[in-house]
Amino acid sequence: MAEYRDYGPAAPHGPDMTGTHNPIHDMTSNERQIFDYLLKPDDSYNERGVYWGDMSWSEQIRFVMKSDAKETKREASNVWAMFKKDPLSPVSYYFKNMVLPGAGLGLEGYVLFSIGNLKPLFQAQGSFGDCWNGKTCNVTWLAAVEYMEISGIIVGQILVGILGDWLGRRWGLIQDATIMFIGLVMLTAAWGVTENGWVICYVWSLFFYGIGVGGEYPMTATSGMENAVGSGKISTKEDRLHRGRKVTSAFLMQGWGQFFNQVLLILLLLIFHHGSGNPPYSKLAAQWVYRISFAIPAVGTLWLVYYRTYKMKSAGKQLAAAKKKSKVTGYDTESLKLTFTYFGPRMIATAGAWYANDIFFYGNKLFQSEFIKVILPGDKSITPGWLYNLINVGVSLVGYYLASFLIDNKLYGRKRMQMIGFLMDFVLFVVPAFHFEYYQSPAHIREFQTMYFLSSFFNQFGPNAVTFLVAAEVYPTPIRATAHGLSAAVGKLGALTAAVLYYYIDTQTKFYVVPWFGLIGMLVTIVFLPDTTGLDLKEQERRWQYIRAGRESDYHGVAVHPKHLSYWERFRGVGKYYDADADYKQKIEEMRVDWEASEARKANEKAGHWDDDEEHDDSVWSSDVSTFFEKTKGSSPIIRAKEKDYTE
Repeated sequence: MAEYRDYGPAAPHGPDMTGTHNPIHDMTSNERQIFDYLLKPDDSYNERGVYWGDMSWSEQIRFVMKSDAKETKREASNVWAMFKKDPLSPVSYYFKNMVLPGAGLGLEGYVLFSIGNLKPLFQAQGSFGDCWNGKTCNVTWLAAVEYMEISGIIVGQILVGILGDWLGRRWGLIQDATIMFIGLVMLTAAWGVTENGWVICYVWSLFFYGIGVGGEYPMTATSGMENAVGSGKISTKEDRLHRGRKVTSAFLMQGWGQFFNQVLLILLLLIFHHGSGNPPYSKLAAQWVYRISFAIPAVGTLWLVYYRTYKMKSAGKQLAAAKKKSKVTGYDTESLKLTFTYFGPRMIATAGAWYANDIFFYGNKLFQSEFIKVILPGDKSITPGWLYNLINVGVSLVGYYLASFLIDNKLYGRKRMQMIGFLMDFVLFVVPAFHFEYYQSPAHIREFQTMYFLSSFFNQFGPNAVTFLVAAEVYPTPIRATAHGLSAAVGKLGALTAAVLYYYIDTQTKFYVVPWFGLIGMLVTIVFLPDTTGLDLKEQERRWQYIRAGRESDYHGVAVHPKHLSYWERFRGVGKYYDADADYKQKIEEMRVDWEASEARKANEKAGHWDDDEEHDDSVWSSDVSTFFEKTKGSSPIIRAKEKDYTE
C-alpha cells in the first residue's frame, strides 16, 4: 500500500444516485482495510475510523497531539535528509515554496509601506515641506495620495478577482505583475512642471499601481491554496495538514517587504544626506531616496513578470478542472448565484471581519505618533519614527510566523485565532482609550509603547492572517477569486473609513472609536465564519458538486459536519445532513464511477480511440480495489455499452 501513503479520499466526478450497487457487499477484511486507508486517512481519523470532529474533547486533544507529533517528526526527518544531501537545499525549498508564491505580496508590501514612510520625508524641514504641508500645493490632491491608492486597490481586488475566475489564475498573476511593474516605472519617473503637478502625477501613478496590488490578493490566495490541494482526484496530507501554512507563508512576505523597505529607506537617507538622519533635509536628498526606493522593486517586479509567464503555466489547473466538470467555458455565473444562495452569510464573515481588521490595521499607527512625542519632545527628525517602524515590523513578523505555524492546528486553528486576535486588539485599544492621560505621562509611556507592539503582534497573529486565508478557503473553486476579491475590497473600505474618520476626530476620540470594531469583528467571526481547520478541501468541492446538481441534501460528508459549519449554518440545519456511514458508502460508489470510467477509457484505447482532451490519473487503482469493483459490478452499463460498440 506504499503507493497510497500520502493519499486521502477521492474527489468524485459527480454524485452517483442510482443505488445500483451495495458498496459493502462481499467486502473482505483486506479490501475493507484498503478502503479505510483511502477514505479515512490517519491524520483525520483514529484507528476505529472515527473522524476527529466526532471525538470527545479529551480524545481530540490526544489525537491531535499524536498526529501533529508524528507529522513534525516526519517533516524534521525530511529536512535533515535534505540538509545532509545539500546544506542549502532547505533554504532552496523554503524560497521555492514560500517566498516565490508570495513575491508579489512582498513587493506590494514594500511599495505601499514606502508611501507612508516617504510622506514624513516630503513634509520635513528643508525638503518639500511647503508643498506637502499644504502651503503651495492643493490640499485635496495631497489627501488624494491616500484615497486614490486605496481606491486603486479596491478596483483591482474586484476586477482581477472576477477576471481570475473568468480567464484563469495564471493570466491574473501575469497581468498583476505587469501592472505593478508599469506602476513602479510611473512612480519612479513621476514629476511635473510645478510641485503640485508632481503630486498629481504621483497620485495617479499610485492609483494605477494599486490596481495591480489589489489583484495580488485574490490571485495569490487562490493560486497558493489550489497549488497545495492539486488538481487531481486524490487529496494529500499537504492539503489536509498544511494548506493554511502554505497560504499564510506566502502572505507573510508582505511583512518582509515592509521590513526591507524600512531598512533600505534608512540606508538611502544616510547615503544621500551626508551620513546623518537629522533635519534639515535637502530636496535633492529626498528625490534620490524616493526614486531609488521605487526603482529597486521595479527590477524585482519585472523578474516576477518573467517568472509567472514562463514558470507558472499550471497555476490554473484546478479551476480548469472545476469548469470542465461543470461544463462551463467562460465566467461561471450559475456558480456565482449558487454561492450567494448557499454561502451568502459567509460573505458577512469574510468581508465584515476584513473591514473591522483594516480599521485596526490603520489604527495601530495612532500609538506611534503619540509615544514618540512623549519620549522625544520637540524632535523633528524622521529617523525615530522609521526606527520604531522597523521594530514594529519585526514584532509583526513574529506574529505572521506564529500564525503560519498554528493556523492548521486543529485545537486552535483559523476561527479561534481570529476571535482571540480581535479580542486582544479590543483590549489593547480600549485600555488606553479610557486612561489616555495616564498612559501619555512620561512615567507610563513605556506601557503605552508595549500595548502598541502587542496590538501589532495580535493583529498579525489573528485577523490579518486569517482573513486573507478564509476569504478564499470557504468558497468553491469556480467563484473563489471573485469572493476573495469582494471580501478584500470591503476590507479596504475599512482602511478608507479609517483614513476619512481619523481626519475629523482628535487622537483620544480615535481611541474611543477603534476598539469597538474588535468586538464587531469577533462577533461576526463567531456567528458567520465556518472553521475550515482540518477540513479536506476536496470534501468541500465534493459537496459543491452535489449543490451544483441541485442535490444538497444528498451529500453526507464532513464538509457539513457541525465542526466545519458556522453557528448560523448550524442554526439553519445544514449539519443535519451529516452521516458518516452513509458518506462512506457514497464515497465507494463514487470511486466505482471513477473506476468504471477508467475501464471505459482502457477499452477505448484498445479500440484505437484516444481521449486527448482530458488528463486522467488511473494509477490510483490498486489490484485489490480493482478486484473488488470487478466482482461487485454485476454488468456495468458503462462497460457493457463500450464493449458492444467495439464488437459491432
